[in-house]
Amino acid sequence: MTKKESRQKVYTLLVEVGRSGNDGLPEGASGAALMCYASGVDEAEAVRETVAILKQADLAPLDVSGYGTLDERITEGHDISDDEKDLMARALAENSVIVAQMTPFFDKA
Repeated sequence: MTKKESRQKVYTLLVEVGRSGNDGLPEGASGAALMCYASGVDEAEAVRETVAILKQADLAPLDVSGYGTLDERITEGHDISDDEKDLMARALAENSVIVAQMTPFFDKA
């Protein structure tokens, strides 16, 4: 038997989150931006799965911006490091969502 090729792809998503009770964000932060790599058969599924997982982690997703698949990003001329490619490959292999970077937001007084 031949293994059926997966329709899953990995999408790069930037998720903005607000504050919630047990979100684990630093004290004084008003929210954060999370760079995520999420697998899905399409970008909409990747966004749904990412939002669901972040909510389970007590985060409060406010907005999601999609940047496409690896191939789409390369076509657009994005500079993608080997580390980033490795995380994308891991997300695909594990059929998962990987939060690669978190940048907290602090309001200036």
